[in-house]
Amino acid sequence: MNNVKLFVLMAGLTALFVVVGGAVGGTQGAVVAFLLAAASNFFMYFHSATTVLRAYSAQTVTPAEAPELHSIVDQLRQRAGLPMPTLAIAPHQQPNAFATGRNPSNAVVCVTQGLLDLVDREEIAGVLGHELGHVKNHDMLLQTFTASMAGAIGFASRFAMFGGVRGDGRRGVNPRWS
Repeated sequence: MNNVKLFVLMAGLTALFVVVGGAVGGTQGAVVAFLLAAASNFFMYFHSATTVLRAYSAQTVTPAEAPELHSIVDQLRQRAGLPMPTLAIAPHQQPNAFATGRNPSNAVVCVTQGLLDLVDREEIAGVLGHELGHVKNHDMLLQTFTASMAGAIGFASRFAMFGGVRGDGRRGVNPRWS
């Protein structure tokens, strides 16, 4: 089911880009927007995990660097029948954890330093079990695309407002928005 949702989001993102591109630049704008949307979808599919980790300033950790974290995840992923995900730690004090990646074979599970400092091993196992549930259900790519689509909608609205079509159909900044 998540694959259908993902396809709908990708198609929606592409259609949004094409409509805005067409409104701003006619046929040529629609073609350019389609190419940008296709490139964006390709990039998000293959590089979403890297982008999310970079946004959180997260660093991947080896079993030697975080042996207890690796041990917990290894036990949980074996019970779930999943491959071992890459583990990362984000240097934020807000307790949080998330899973990202396009499929279980490319999954990354990240925890914040605040979560590691705040909770004990049993609670960490519960949080990580929840994140591995997202991995098993292929939720993380859908969630990444949803966030990216929200960003694209914001970008498209700003582009239309400042460089796009005015309220009277001409190009340029709408006087009502100045």
